[in-house]
Amino acid sequence: MIIGVPKEIKISESRVGLTEAGVKQLVQEGHTVFVEKDAGLGSRIANEAFVQAGGKLVGSAKELYAKADMIWKVKEPLPDEYELLRENQILYTYLHLAAEPKLTKVLAERKVKAVAYETIQNADGSLPLLTPMSEVAGRMATQIGAFYLQKDHGGKGILLGGVTGVKRGKVTIIGGGVVGINAAKMAVGLGADVTVLDVNQRRLEYLDDVFQGRLTVLHSNTSNIEQSVIESDLVVGGVLVTGWKAPVLVTKAMIEQMQPGSVVVDVAVDQGGCIETCRPTSHQNPTYEVAGVIHYCVPNMPGVVARTSTYALTNATFRYGSMLAQLGVEDAIAKDPALFKGLNVYNGHVTYEPVAKSLNMDYRPYSI
Repeated sequence: MIIGVPKEIKISESRVGLTEAGVKQLVQEGHTVFVEKDAGLGSRIANEAFVQAGGKLVGSAKELYAKADMIWKVKEPLPDEYELLRENQILYTYLHLAAEPKLTKVLAERKVKAVAYETIQNADGSLPLLTPMSEVAGRMATQIGAFYLQKDHGGKGILLGGVTGVKRGKVTIIGGGVVGINAAKMAVGLGADVTVLDVNQRRLEYLDDVFQGRLTVLHSNTSNIEQSVIESDLVVGGVLVTGWKAPVLVTKAMIEQMQPGSVVVDVAVDQGGCIETCRPTSHQNPTYEVAGVIHYCVPNMPGVVARTSTYALTNATFRYGSMLAQLGVEDAIAKDPALFKGLNVYNGHVTYEPVAKSLNMDYRPYSI
């Protein structure tokens, strides 16, 4: 198969879909891999590294999309890329379509075979291609929150870990999944007073066990969320319902009762956000204020730690991408139930029910 790896054009998105090692492996498996010139520079992967791995450089996205049977990238196509997509072309990337009605319609109209990293799901419910970036985003959320709590960055002047004789900063994490546990690791490591809320009792028991009493776990309900948020210096939104738009759990009224200079980081923003006052921002203009509370809501947080993220991502995506390249979409998803769940759009129709329902679009399941 002819595989194309384009340069990402989202603002401050420096990741690339494949490392040089990934390109080399695909070439060894018999595929042709085209890489857009300078696609890897943001991750400190030189053009020459891709060439030495057996890849072929192309000078423009237009040329790359025209040549490739399969587009292997990081983030969803932006409007400048819509016209480049072709019928029956495989698109393998993060899509988060539940918050992207226009893109979903474009993929359907152009009859693209769209496979979303974030909905590939194992039998145990785990999301193997979302996990590494959720780890990155969760850890970044605490770092970023600590940064903006500094007075010189607009915050209330709180050191999360406090010092002897002074109260520690209070961190509330909504959601105890991969994002939540990684945010908690960083916050506990800094010495903060940490609370994690989740609806899954078994998950709360697990978190309570592994952290050995170094954080508080609470059942996620309106009262517990409200009380925790209002008292917090930093709130991290880490709620995910696979494929669906994120539920709004933190209301504007709660935000308005927080102290000015507090910070919220909504990692769920790429699925619509779990904080009512959330709206997508960018790495160039990452924050805004509501009622004096600093909001950081960048959808592609891992893009600014691009080298770490690119290598972690290729480690996760390669297995399924190799199957798609070797077998084609139809045979690959017939072989692997986890990959089957990744198919979001096929032959002009939305084939993933949560996306269809979130966008009020017709749902037509793919049948093997």
